[in-house]
Amino acid sequence: MLSLYVPGESVVHRARAGLKLGLLATLGIGLFLVGSPAVMAGAVALVVLAGVGLARLPWRSLVVQVRPVWPWLALLFGFHLLVTDLRTGSIAVLRLLALLVAAAVVTATTRVTALVAVIEWLAAPLRLFGVRPARIGLVLAMTLRFIPLVAERAARIREAQAARGAHRVRLGMAVPLLIQVLRMATTVGEALDARGADDAPARRPRRGTAVAS
Repeated sequence: MLSLYVPGESVVHRARAGLKLGLLATLGIGLFLVGSPAVMAGAVALVVLAGVGLARLPWRSLVVQVRPVWPWLALLFGFHLLVTDLRTGSIAVLRLLALLVAAAVVTATTRVTALVAVIEWLAAPLRLFGVRPARIGLVLAMTLRFIPLVAERAARIREAQAARGAHRVRLGMAVPLLIQVLRMATTVGEALDARGADDAPARRPRRGTAVAS
C-alpha cells in the first residue's frame, strides 16, 4: 500500500479515511444482498467512474492492483460454469471485481497513516479488555511496511541466484529469505525494546513496601 498511493487533490483524496472505509463496507454488504448481473455490472461501472472521473486516478493505478487477480477470477468463472451456471458465475465474478476496484480506489486515494488511525479508533472500545489500540495500529503499520521489504529481499535473492545460473525460481531461495526476514524481525524487535515498547506497563510498588535501590 505504501507504493500504491497516488497523490492528488480530488474530492475522494480529501475525504476522510473512515468515510471511505465505511462506504467500502456498505458496498460489500449491498453487493452480497443483491443477485442481479445487471446490478453487478452497474456497480463495476460506478466504481470505475468514481476512480477515474471523481478521484482522477490514472487507469494504470487501477489496472496494476486488479491485474494479479484476473487468473483467479477466470478460474472462479470456469468453476461456476462447471458446477452451477453462467448467471451465477457472472454474478460472482462481477461482484468480486467491483469490490476489488473499489478497494483499489480507496487504497490509491488514502494514506496508510490515515487508515491506521481509523483502525485505532475502531479498536478504542477494546481498552476495556486491556487491549491497546496503539499496539494494533503499530502492528498494522509494520505489517504493511514489511510486505514490500520482504518482496524486495526476495527479488534480490532471485537476482543473485540468477547470476549464479539458477534462472528458475527454486525452493532453495526460501532458506536465505527466511534468514533475512528473521534478522529484520530481530532488529526491529530490539529497536522497539530499546524505545520502551513493552507489552506490559511497569507495575507501581504497593504502599508500605520498600523499593530496592
